[in-house]
Amino acid sequence: MFILEILKAILFGIVEGITEWLPVSSTGHMILLDEFVKLQVSEAFYEMFQVVIQLGAILAVILLFFNKLNPFAPKKTAQQKANTWQLWFKVIVAVLPSAVLGLLLDDWMDAHLYNYVVVAIALVVYGVAFLFMEKKNADRSLKVRNVYDIDYKTAFLIGAFQCLSLIPGTSRSGSTILGALLLGVSRSAGAEFSFFLAIPTMLGASALKLLKFMMSGVSATGLEITVLLVGCVVSFVVSVMVIRALMEYVRKRSFAVFGVYRIALGVLVLLYFLIK
Repeated sequence: MFILEILKAILFGIVEGITEWLPVSSTGHMILLDEFVKLQVSEAFYEMFQVVIQLGAILAVILLFFNKLNPFAPKKTAQQKANTWQLWFKVIVAVLPSAVLGLLLDDWMDAHLYNYVVVAIALVVYGVAFLFMEKKNADRSLKVRNVYDIDYKTAFLIGAFQCLSLIPGTSRSGSTILGALLLGVSRSAGAEFSFFLAIPTMLGASALKLLKFMMSGVSATGLEITVLLVGCVVSFVVSVMVIRALMEYVRKRSFAVFGVYRIALGVLVLLYFLIK
């Protein structure tokens, strides 16, 4: 049983590491994976697990972009350090909308929206939106091509789009990248800003879930703690590879393929549960 649960944790870590950064909804995929692969853990622990497993993915961003995100790097000039501080301030501004709504609506969202119908509809709607935006941007002159050139207004509006990711199936990265594209930000700059915005957002969400779990009075077993650690480590390793691949991909290609994937998956999810 122990080995089987570890193998399940590895699978959850792989899915989290892949889907957290691609605009296809990690939460939606985790909900769907739970339909077929059940971890032998308490309901309270699993609710916390599917959020806190994101910590591994966050560490991958910090590792890959450490120099760009570090305002104290000795090799940076005074101007580069100032630019880095400005980038962090913009990230903080961007995280405010979802932080407020997340605190207010977290329990309500868990109770009413974590189901296959919402996930499927969100997958299809955002898939169509990505196809539309890529077609619209094909002949459009983009205003922002570097992450440092994103101004405070644009950063705040991207953060407002992140609020949509509170709905399972929409995708946090999908919401922010789609918002960035709509605001005239290039794919690569939008993807980078989405990664940076994930750090405080996911740390905050993980801290909130951990606090609620500890306050629930339910204690984690040794197996559950091991499952969480394995999931985080695997999501970290997979995230490092996926982020590198995605940044290379968006420099040359569009997000249209993810739009097609979302639509196909959303339709399959609806069909599966209708005939189940």
